[in-house]
Amino acid sequence: MMRFLGGVLARVALAVAVSWALASCCYGATKGSLQIYFVDVEGGQATLFVTPSKHSLLVDTGWPGFDGRDADRIVAAAKDAGISRIDYVLLTHYHVDHTGGVPQLAARIPIGTFIDHGPNRESNAETVKAYDAYQKVLADGHFEHIVAKAGDVLPIPDLKVTVVSADGELLKEPRAGAGKANSFCAASEKRPADETENARSLGVMLGFGRLKILDLGDLTWDKEMELMCPVSRVEHVDLLVVSHHGWSQSSSPALVDAISPRVAIMDNGATKGGSPPVWQVIEKAPGLEDLWQLHYSEEGGVANNVAEGKIANLHGPDAGHSLKVTAHEDGGFEVYNSRSGVSKSYPSK
Repeated sequence: MMRFLGGVLARVALAVAVSWALASCCYGATKGSLQIYFVDVEGGQATLFVTPSKHSLLVDTGWPGFDGRDADRIVAAAKDAGISRIDYVLLTHYHVDHTGGVPQLAARIPIGTFIDHGPNRESNAETVKAYDAYQKVLADGHFEHIVAKAGDVLPIPDLKVTVVSADGELLKEPRAGAGKANSFCAASEKRPADETENARSLGVMLGFGRLKILDLGDLTWDKEMELMCPVSRVEHVDLLVVSHHGWSQSSSPALVDAISPRVAIMDNGATKGGSPPVWQVIEKAPGLEDLWQLHYSEEGGVANNVAEGKIANLHGPDAGHSLKVTAHEDGGFEVYNSRSGVSKSYPSK
């Protein structure tokens, strides 16, 4: 009898162990938190997403030069997140503050796949140089390469990443939760078509459980109007990466007010972005709880900057402080300022 009971208990223990192993293997990948690092690249962009199962997506690579400053900061964020490679690098467009850092980054950390909108169509010498340097990295390395189109869903594990804009093309149909007449279009002036790489930005909506994040790169005002008027094709979001570093070429009321973000993060530099007209549009957006900034905006001055606790870098020498978001599948998240130590939670709604 004792031997029988012992055998039963052993089998029960084995079953429990197997069930825990299966839970860890097969269900754990979608549990836990998404880590998002808004790396300070001094007025460029480099935003690193690391999922609970340690899959990673980097949106843009910052500037070239500066002794590898931006690449080093991205690698430091990756190390903090516990990863030793970046699975996907998405380049929104080929301006030097977004794509210029590719060669230095590729020399410092393994990269799996590059994602872009296709060929460069801008003749500006600096843009051509950045694009050519990127093409050389692609040709010399053993990377996968995806040319994304509007409407595509990118193969990022644990995230649903939908392409909203790419190479000047936009979503053809409204997303779920969108599709209503946009009353904010009337408050947005009509502007001529932008002819630069900005208008071709590869913009994405990222979903993590119930959480929604919108990053349109440097998509311009005219394209925002095309996307959102007369009917909104993008729904409300929890977190907005402010387009174009907070410069006035982007962030129309037609976009910002219609998506009514809970929180906005502006990856501006001290003397690049954070323009007062955009700052005011963001601050007055319906439903906005907070705006956070990577830098104090010299252009904004006292009246058009948030409280110091929500600014990663103030006046003074370049310190490279970052903002970090810890996001949860229920839609809640926290924002942390590495300089001030200020952290604020935004519970799920």
